[in-house]
Amino acid sequence: MNPFVGLLRSRKFLLLVLDTVISFATFFIVKYAVPSLADDVLYVIGGLQPVFVVIIGAIAYEDGQAKKAGTFKY
Repeated sequence: MNPFVGLLRSRKFLLLVLDTVISFATFFIVKYAVPSLADDVLYVIGGLQPVFVVIIGAIAYEDGQAKKAGTFKY
């Protein structure tokens, strides 16, 4: 399998991209629409980061267990 195709099929990578897009879009929309709320939005984005990290870690653990059991599918 092409490594780039494998990356695009990776749930972990797609969640990373989703988190990045949501964070940047939210911050810059608020920064230019309501600049006084930019600090509050940074706080919210910072609070959401651990959620994405835990989900990505859980998927990595799940993938590792599936590889160990021989049931991992790309």
